[in-house]
Formats: sequence, C-alpha cells, structure tokens
Amino acid sequence: MKRTLALGALMLAAGLAPAHAADTDIRIVLSEELDLMEPCMATRSNIGRVILQNINETLTEYDTRNGQGVIPRLATSWEQKDDGGWRFHLRDGVTFSDGSAFDAADVKHSFDRAMSDKISCETPRYFGGMTVEATVVDDHTVDFSADPVQPILPLLLSLVTIVPSETPIEFTRQPVGTGPYALTDWSPGQQIVLTRRDGYWGEEPKVTSATYLFRTDPSVRAAMVAAGEADLAPSIADLDATNEATDFSYLNSETVYIRLDHTVAPINDLRVRKALKMAIDREAFIGTVMADGTLLATALVPPTTAGWNPDVKPTAYDPEGVKALLEEARADGVPVDTPIKLIARTGNFPAVAEVGEAIQQMLTDAGFNIELQFLEVAEHEQYYSRPFPTSAGPYMLMAMHDNDKGDPVFTMFFKYDSEGRQSGTHDPKADELIAAASAATGEERAKLWSELIAYLYTDIAADIPLFHTVGFTRVGENLDFKPTIATNSQLQLSQIGFK
Repeated sequence: MKRTLALGALMLAAGLAPAHAADTDIRIVLSEELDLMEPCMATRSNIGRVILQNINETLTEYDTRNGQGVIPRLATSWEQKDDGGWRFHLRDGVTFSDGSAFDAADVKHSFDRAMSDKISCETPRYFGGMTVEATVVDDHTVDFSADPVQPILPLLLSLVTIVPSETPIEFTRQPVGTGPYALTDWSPGQQIVLTRRDGYWGEEPKVTSATYLFRTDPSVRAAMVAAGEADLAPSIADLDATNEATDFSYLNSETVYIRLDHTVAPINDLRVRKALKMAIDREAFIGTVMADGTLLATALVPPTTAGWNPDVKPTAYDPEGVKALLEEARADGVPVDTPIKLIARTGNFPAVAEVGEAIQQMLTDAGFNIELQFLEVAEHEQYYSRPFPTSAGPYMLMAMHDNDKGDPVFTMFFKYDSEGRQSGTHDPKADELIAAASAATGEERAKLWSELIAYLYTDIAADIPLFHTVGFTRVGENLDFKPTIATNSQLQLSQIGFK
C-alpha cells in the first residue's frame, strides 16, 4: 500500500543525505523568483530550472547534451503499436521521495491530472489539437492512444512530469517526485533548497544540496559568483561575461518575440501589424544591448528545428514604409492613434529593460502611441495565457519562448492555433497547416512546418519575432559544468560535477 502524501510530507526529510558536506553543497543564483513549485508547470522556464528532472522526472528525456535524441528516463523502452498508439515499459524499483513505489497508475494519474480542465497546468498547450488517453496495462506497462495518431508522442511525453497517484487535482506547494532531490526549504522571496535523497533509482549525483537565490540584476548575479557568494549563475549579461575561465556563451533555444492580438483594433488590421514589424530596427540591437551572435528571428523556433524555412527573411527596418501603411489604414477608418500597451516581464532576460525601452522609442518615433509596462512573472502570466483580460484595451506582450526539442509541434498549436492557449491568431489556414503538420511524418512534416512558418511571418504577420538569443552562464571555478541549449529551461543538478 502506498503511503499518503500527508504522511510523506511529514517524513520528507527522513531519506535525505547529510547536509554537512559543504564542499558539495552549491548555491545557484537565478534571475527571477518562483511563484509556484508545481510539477505540471515545469515547462515554464523559471520553474523548470528548479523542478524538472531534479524533483520530478518524465518518462522520456530529450538529450541536448550528447545529441542522442529521445532517451529513456522513467520508461526503459517504448514501441508503436499496430493501431498507431504507443506502449511504454516502466522502470522497476523506483520510489518517490515520500517512500511510495512508482508504477503505471502514477503515470496515468500524472497525465490525466496535467490535462484536466480543473487545474491550469502548462502541459495541455503542447497536446493541443489532439486527444490523448493513457491506459494502465499492468504495474510496469502503460499505453497511450492518440487521435490523430502522433508519430512523435515519445518526444511529447518528455514534458509530462510524474507525481504520485495520490496527488490531488490542485496545485501543490510540496512537490513529491522520483528525482534525485527533494524540496527541503522554500522561503518565498529568499531561497529554495533541494537536498539529495537516499533511495534514488539512478546514479547518485555529486551535488549534495542546491540553494537557489534570486537577483534580478545580471551584474549582481555575475558578481556573486566572482565573489564566491554563489557557485553558478545560469543567466548573466554579455557585458558581464569577461572571464574566459568562468564565463560560457551558447546559442540557446529561447526566442524573444512580441505577441499580437488579432481581435483588437488597431492590431486587428494587417497593415498595422506589418507596420509594427517594419518600425523596429532589429539590427541596431545586435552587439549593443543584445550580444554578438544573436540571430534575427523569423519564427518562434530556432534554426536547428525541423522545418526551419531559410527563405523567410527578417522584415527590413523601413520608417517611410511604416508611415505609408499607417496613413492608408487611417484613411480607411482604422484607429491607428489608439494607445497600445507594450507589456514585458521583469527579469525575463538580461537586457529586457533596455530592449523594451528601445522598442517603445522606435514605435513611438514611427507614429504609434506606446505605453511600456513591466510586470512580475505572475502578473505577466495573466496576459500571456487564456483567458486573456477583457478590459485591458489594446496591448502587445513581449515574451520569450523556449523550444529545444527539435520539432515545431511544441510551439505551433498553443502559440498560433485559433484555440491555442497563448495564441493571438485566428486564421483558418494556419489552423489547417498546424493540424496537418502535427500528424505528418518525415519530409512531409518538415515541408508543412516550413510552409506554416512562411505563412505566419509573411502573409498574416501573426506576431513580431525578434531574436534568437545567445545565453551567458558564469560557472564557479570549483564546478565542472558547461551550459547547453536547454540550460535556460532546465538545470539538472546531476549534470554538475566538481573539479
């Protein structure tokens, strides 16, 4: 019989390794605090950096460090069945941090809970446009059926975190998982502590505990590592990356963009959306507020993604063209002088304040009436995901989107489908292309994604892709760690060693 979560919470610390091993206890300084410690929200980068694969694991994992593609985690193997569904064989001898045994019932409950309309998890946005059902075969076997058939379902399941079957259908503040660490302290506004636990099924990680601290200023984060007050700062500004021995740059999987709502005037006019894109001098940011190596974006997926379309070119900066489009729209009665809010997230990336202020100035100089507003993560989320506020007036939302999985399916439905959770687009052709590409395989899949990328960017100006960003990480001289394309969205403590 499984122990209840209430009992597990009381005994959480019982299986933890000693906390006296100071040489292997580390401090990580992040750019923004966590408002939640909920496993089904771990695909949100600020939460995933702490929870994903540390506390809560997934059936499969996409390997960005060694390029092996989809690899086993809690599932040891899987195969596609004759009916198009998938069967997953689960790892034996795995326990949760509360001492209960992991089995297929936990997998089904985790999936059903994450997809439930009674809880606002991030997970459903990646499964949009399809119906997926989990069925327990036996304690160590679970089947997934999908309509339409999903050829990359094992990859999709790399985003579904596993919790015990007793976990209620409501957000938790005390996550219980099968990972190598357990949450031992969460003092909001101060710190989060994860401690290595006994009984983990895999290889014992070298880090005994990790204390997460939060500082919004990137130069402060860099200075903390330099002074020995922290051991790792996953995100610092390029201007602070001055020490070749400790500072590492990498093209990450994050894309900075501005989401446009096609239902609200004046943004509902195609000429206005095109004018907004033409009014931003993207080139001016590179090597100034954005690091050298930053790429101009034409899609919300990085160039390493299947179906990337190299024929789509970034919109040229054209102030005169902006004026012509606005004059034409104004003559047709479009209220182009309406105030528009540009909403951004505080601490979203190192140069977010400078980028927001520069874009506000560029759009204002071009003839738009722009008000810039910065919000903390929880407030920003109210504008980011449905249901959108109905009384906010016209607004544009600046955000970052992460897709390190190699396929646009993790982006396209929830960002662009008419029913997508974070979509401002309502276009039947886009909906059809998304559905067709999601169900296709091989060259046909890549071709359809490529067509969709061109249609979104060129034909309907769905939003304003800005930059594929370069990340900078400062690593303490005592650590053996190199960042990867996934570092901004997950930070596995088991991948950190010591020199």
